[in-house]
Amino acid sequence: MNDETGALLSECLQKAIQDSHVRTILLRGAGKSFCSGRDTSVLGHRVDGESDYHFVRRHQQTRIAILDCPKPVIASVKGAAIGGGCEMALVADIRVGASDLKMALPEINYGLLPDTGGTQYLSNLIGPSRAKYMVMTGQSIDAKTALDWGAIDFVYEPQDVDEKALEMAINLAAKPPIALAMAKTMIDQGHAGAVRNGLTQELLAQTALFKTDDYAEARAALREGRKPVYKGR
Repeated sequence: MNDETGALLSECLQKAIQDSHVRTILLRGAGKSFCSGRDTSVLGHRVDGESDYHFVRRHQQTRIAILDCPKPVIASVKGAAIGGGCEMALVADIRVGASDLKMALPEINYGLLPDTGGTQYLSNLIGPSRAKYMVMTGQSIDAKTALDWGAIDFVYEPQDVDEKALEMAINLAAKPPIALAMAKTMIDQGHAGAVRNGLTQELLAQTALFKTDDYAEARAALREGRKPVYKGR
């Protein structure tokens, strides 16, 4: 995911949300993976002098659009779902996973944290202790663990997952759209306020972390092909 891909995703998502002929939205990766996250070659890159605050806020808007979308959003998740890619899957209403799935939030390894809702969605789905494990270690989990913990809802073989997700989307598209929208809204009400508050906290935390020496060290180590040495500054 880079700025161009992110902008295109946001544009396509808005078109689908606003098109009255679209009843459900299916998110999937065209290749072997759902989404491997932010392109590490452009870490720290900002377009036209954009501030860190506005950079994070802009990317949060896509997740909020999915959260607020009155239509069911299904994610077909295969291969890698890493960082922002993992967060994009987590914000979907239903996640259909492949048996080769690897989910991770590795931002801690760059001196950062998830910033588009990962801490909030994950805590709601798998509980605070397991969310802390994933966020604080950056370790990935496989499809079986993700299913057992509740991070995904179904598991199929990689060659079948897109078809199964599409079948589910077609089934939902035949339901009454207003009732679907109300069902999504009612179910989300239990945690909607906490998620929005958490997104604001992620925004502020990440903006601060972008200015730390540890983040600069992580980027330098990535460029130089060495292990970073963090000093807590």
